[in-house]
Amino acid sequence: MRWSQVLFSQGFGSRRECAALLAAGLVRHAGVVIDDGEREVDPANLAFEVDGQPWAWHERALVLLHKPAGYECSQRPSAWPSVLTLLPAPLRRRGVQPVGRLDADTTGALLLTDDGPLLHRLTSPKRHVPKVYEVRARHAVSDEQIERLLGGVVLDDDPKPVRAAAAERGGEASLRLTLTEGKYHQVKRMLAAVGNRCDGLHRSAIGALVLPDDLAPGQWRWLGAAERALLEA
Repeated sequence: MRWSQVLFSQGFGSRRECAALLAAGLVRHAGVVIDDGEREVDPANLAFEVDGQPWAWHERALVLLHKPAGYECSQRPSAWPSVLTLLPAPLRRRGVQPVGRLDADTTGALLLTDDGPLLHRLTSPKRHVPKVYEVRARHAVSDEQIERLLGGVVLDDDPKPVRAAAAERGGEASLRLTLTEGKYHQVKRMLAAVGNRCDGLHRSAIGALVLPDDLAPGQWRWLGAAERALLEA
């Protein structure tokens, strides 16, 4: 692959902008300035710098973001800034999209990708990808409420009951809830349906992928082949 193609594929701008970056000597590989866009390079495991910014080549982007509160999972947010503003410009330019949505006040694990087939697989209701939520409830969580969440509750827009795949009390007013569906405000509405209220919500896992403790709110990182395999299992 030519260096001009490498930069363009990674979202560093239009073909003309990428050519300008190269001509200005702003691209480095192994400490050497790359100013010839026609020069060939093997993109596999390629690491380089653009204007001092380290970058690794990925044919398809798949990243994990620790979403903080106060951000919308939308490309056209209405009241809060978009989670996409937390990512570097090249990722935004190449068109990564959130895999599903978290409410503006919900924190935790959020995947973003520009891999259309993977996005479809992870969001398809037929796959029932489990997602784990840490819930802070307004009132004490009773055994009866847990039984109802596991047995199924009816939400106001669907006569078919929705149920938690798992529910366990973490404290008097906290709950770990595992869901395999993705309905609008589902956790909050399920809590309301059993007579409680959600005062705080954090997604700690998607499938077998657990949000790492060392990824602070607002930070993101690439996911490798092994982590992708966990999501596709």
